[in-house]
Amino acid sequence: MAGLIVVGAQWGDEGKGKLVDVFAANADVVVRFQGGANAGHTLVVNGKKTVLHLIPSGILRPETACVITAAVVIDVFSLAEEIRKLKATGYLQNPKQLMISDSATILLPCHKAIDAARETDLSEGKIGTTGKGIGPAYEDRAARRAILFGDLYDPKSLMAKLDYTLKEKNHLLKNLYGVPEFSAAELFQQLQTVAEELAPYRCRDSSSVVNRALKAGRRVLFEGAQGTMLDIHYGTYPFVTSSSTLAGSACTGAGVGPTQIKNVVGVFKAYATRVGSGPFPTELKDEVGKKIQADGHEFGSTTGRARRCGWLDLVALKYAIRVNGITNLALMKLDVLTGHDKVGICTAYKLGDEILQDLPTSPYELEKVEPVIEYFPGWKEDITKITTLKELPRNTTSYIDYIISQVATPIDVISIGPGREQTLWVKPLFNN
Repeated sequence: MAGLIVVGAQWGDEGKGKLVDVFAANADVVVRFQGGANAGHTLVVNGKKTVLHLIPSGILRPETACVITAAVVIDVFSLAEEIRKLKATGYLQNPKQLMISDSATILLPCHKAIDAARETDLSEGKIGTTGKGIGPAYEDRAARRAILFGDLYDPKSLMAKLDYTLKEKNHLLKNLYGVPEFSAAELFQQLQTVAEELAPYRCRDSSSVVNRALKAGRRVLFEGAQGTMLDIHYGTYPFVTSSSTLAGSACTGAGVGPTQIKNVVGVFKAYATRVGSGPFPTELKDEVGKKIQADGHEFGSTTGRARRCGWLDLVALKYAIRVNGITNLALMKLDVLTGHDKVGICTAYKLGDEILQDLPTSPYELEKVEPVIEYFPGWKEDITKITTLKELPRNTTSYIDYIISQVATPIDVISIGPGREQTLWVKPLFNN
């Protein structure tokens, strides 16, 4: 059984967590392959909400193994708290269910301090970072100075690395940003405490675990964080995250070959949202946008920030399909568009006198485009309780059919609410 990758096909917050949780009913292993605690995957099971930031969304299925790979940056204090909350609500009772790669990068409080100080220091052109320290942590990895998860269990190495990294970090914090420094000795003690708590989940070689599962014919699901338009290389740079969010990074992040992948599922909302700064062509700064925001509860599960809302952008979606090699689509939060007299879809961009069918590579050009919107009749019927596709209102199916006709990629999953049971299947993707 080859692997299946789930990626966000917009600006993040598409509903990947719910989809992975649903898929996990038939998955043996769920693998988180990039990002950090800046992700926020919200799951609703039996009416109860669980928000995950670092732990794979398969964790709510006791029989599903979950792996955090070497390409993830881990705030160990946040992770420990996440584990405590799960255990308190009856999940993660078996420590063998969760495996954390020894090679994953540790995100320290000084990374958060630098992240926040940089954003504060910018008078204009702010990125809109979550302030979770993700960028500075990945910088340390690229600069070959990162502290790894395995270092937590080698006290001598850990202390030496803390001294080394804080020499630079404290200089920046004190002399450039004028904020408090960090004590290596205090951080060492804090890390030693949390290391003991996380020791049962330690995995020396997560790549070997994932490859053995694939070789044995087990069903492996790769879960991404954020979305295509926030990719460090192919997103709306510099208004992006600090890792690669594309399907290709699932292979490098998890340490598996591309021949192990069978399908790539792109997750997108029936509309579009974006958190933070950066170009967002279909943004609605009117009452329609406010209604979508309110009906969709569009507030960040990590930061609580209000998400900017707009009509579905097919130019961006087609781009996501191309750069990820998306084979199947999952349409999320379709129910949120209920109650509008008309619903819009962006079919192209206008830049001056030119009509663009492809996404501009320059974010500054993207900031200037005007969306070409085609409107469709809305629907008033409540679709949150239907159980079959044929029960969808005619106007709703017309909306879906138009999207499929434009992107030439099948929509095989449709979500009509936050619960597991509020999922309509056009074609099963991960059940055998």
